[in-house]
Amino acid sequence: MFAPRNDIKFAFFSLFCYISRMSNNLKKIVLLGGDIVALYFSLYLTLAIRYWDEYAGLIWSSHFWPFTLIFILWLIIFYISNLYNLNLAVNNLKFYQSSGRALAVAGLVSLAFFYLMPQVGIAPKRNLFIYILVFAVIFYLWRQFYNWSLKSYLPKRNIGVVGYNSLVAEIINEFKQKPHLGYNLSFIVDDKTRDDAPEIRPITELEKLINRGKLDTVILSSDPHQSENLRAVLFNCLRCKINYISLPNFYEAITGKVPLDNINQMWFLENLNENNKIWFDRLKIIYDFILALVIFIITLPFWLIIAVIIKLESRGPVFFVMDRAGQNNQIFKLIKFRTMKEEGNDHAPTRANDSRVTKFGNLLRKTRIDELPQVINILKGEMSFVGPRPERPELAGNLEKLIPFYNQRTLVKPGLTGSDQISGQYHSPSREDSLKKLQYDLFYIKNRSIYLDLSIFLKTIATVMARQGM
Repeated sequence: MFAPRNDIKFAFFSLFCYISRMSNNLKKIVLLGGDIVALYFSLYLTLAIRYWDEYAGLIWSSHFWPFTLIFILWLIIFYISNLYNLNLAVNNLKFYQSSGRALAVAGLVSLAFFYLMPQVGIAPKRNLFIYILVFAVIFYLWRQFYNWSLKSYLPKRNIGVVGYNSLVAEIINEFKQKPHLGYNLSFIVDDKTRDDAPEIRPITELEKLINRGKLDTVILSSDPHQSENLRAVLFNCLRCKINYISLPNFYEAITGKVPLDNINQMWFLENLNENNKIWFDRLKIIYDFILALVIFIITLPFWLIIAVIIKLESRGPVFFVMDRAGQNNQIFKLIKFRTMKEEGNDHAPTRANDSRVTKFGNLLRKTRIDELPQVINILKGEMSFVGPRPERPELAGNLEKLIPFYNQRTLVKPGLTGSDQISGQYHSPSREDSLKKLQYDLFYIKNRSIYLDLSIFLKTIATVMARQGM
């Protein structure tokens, strides 16, 4: 009598277990797949509600392809709105704000699509209104289920850590802030007792802890090459079928940054693999040029309007041209719309509430329109759309003396945007902030790909819309 209910409970439990064991990328794919199902299921319900007894396959087929085009736009809007960022799963307020804005924009885009393209053969005024309401309900129910499952599923990936340092402390903090990562810290062992971390166990207990706990992964902060006893313990535990991963690699996978304290010349020789990036770099030159040319042609009429307003508001040139350190430290002239007054301007780095910034210049900066002329730099091959932001030569020279391997960020072309610009943080030219920027830049140089470029480019749009970072 109660078998169906038990089957449903088992199905939900099985789904939770499956989600918990997935990688973050796979979790995002499942999230995307669920959204696609919600889009089409909402269309089916909308047509069933709207036409009821008259509903037939012909009605479905006439709506299927036009709405498929709309759904593609919706998914892009969802991505730009950061709805595939798993961090939102732990913050309901941000989720509701982001998804509400995304649905509003998607609805307006849909209206514009159907009214500007009458050749699609349907004008679903009432259908579109019903659809948005139906989808909003199904979308929120699906996302709440998914978000709850990320936080509430029973099994987690149990990990142990060998050795303790600042990177381990940072990873532990990541676990606390991002429960969707699905990690449960079982133990930390170290050869030293620490007052700042009393929960650390002595390293002599490592084998017992591994054998006792159902571990998935052991993170190695201590180098097994330097300890014969550690190597012996890890070797004896091979039967436990545990993954061993170095702390730098795990840190990079969790944070999207490269740990600078753990890199040396051999790190670059072993990880950059520049020969494998040759075809990507050549392809990037092509799509950078095509996209820059399209943007230049489309936006060129607006350049004249912007130029007139700049000239009317303050005296000086329309464009601000400055030296920047490009690929392999080659100096080039970076172009921006001028946003500051020329009178009494010493051209020092911008400060908070800088009085030199004009009213229209402030608008250009907030919307990042002042960066638009850099498509000329991209067309000339001096820059790319995605890459480390170019620094002033004198500033870069000083930072090279203070920060090891800082010059290696120029191995690739500088970009209009980059990993640091979508981090949600503002980093000044100070040594401390430059260290943080370098972590993101080296991560991009190591992992650059078409997918990563597209991801950064779309997230930049979301960052600009939210007025964060950069």
